[in-house]
Amino acid sequence: MFGLIVMALGIALMIHANLGGAPWDVLHIGLTKQLGLTVGTWSIIMGFVVLSITAFLMKSWPQIGAFLNMLFLGIFIDLFLWLIPAPATMFWQYSMMLLGILIIGYGIGIYIAPGCGAGPRDSLMLALQQKTGWKVQHVRVLMEVSVLSIGWLLGGTVFIGTLIFCFGIGSVVGVTLPQCKRIFDYILERGIKDEDFNKGSLRTHYHDGVS
Repeated sequence: MFGLIVMALGIALMIHANLGGAPWDVLHIGLTKQLGLTVGTWSIIMGFVVLSITAFLMKSWPQIGAFLNMLFLGIFIDLFLWLIPAPATMFWQYSMMLLGILIIGYGIGIYIAPGCGAGPRDSLMLALQQKTGWKVQHVRVLMEVSVLSIGWLLGGTVFIGTLIFCFGIGSVVGVTLPQCKRIFDYILERGIKDEDFNKGSLRTHYHDGVS
């Protein structure tokens, strides 16, 4: 959940920067301009559509992480879009865009680290890869190009931020994901030691209630 909150913050920063968003956000912005509703609402709707397609292809229910991503990411995006003011100068636009990409990278790392399941878009990517036999990167490129093209035709913002995100987010996640995984593993291991008498160290305040 914390990872989804962090990722939503990064997405909101990129949207407010108005220098181009990630492909799926371009689609959500385009749908908002054409049909109304909020960006977060369209994120939830499209997440539901994508999860339904994935479930149909795989003949199984996605993991809980995909459902949490579908629902709460859109809610948090709308919350941050409401809380964060739009930048007044070009300097702050570019600062928000770059900071947003970095924060999205950490959000992805945090929510993937526990292994509770990929998000709706990643789940569809894996399903298509299994059904077609194509390489993951080819499936991903086809998905992103298709979504970006539709979003652009609907009026979504495509600019330098979109290019930086598409070519840079892989490198960012390549750094943030191992960091978040190490932190998560450390916290989990520490919790096991504290709860397991045989693994934890004996402390003076441990007692069994017998005086």
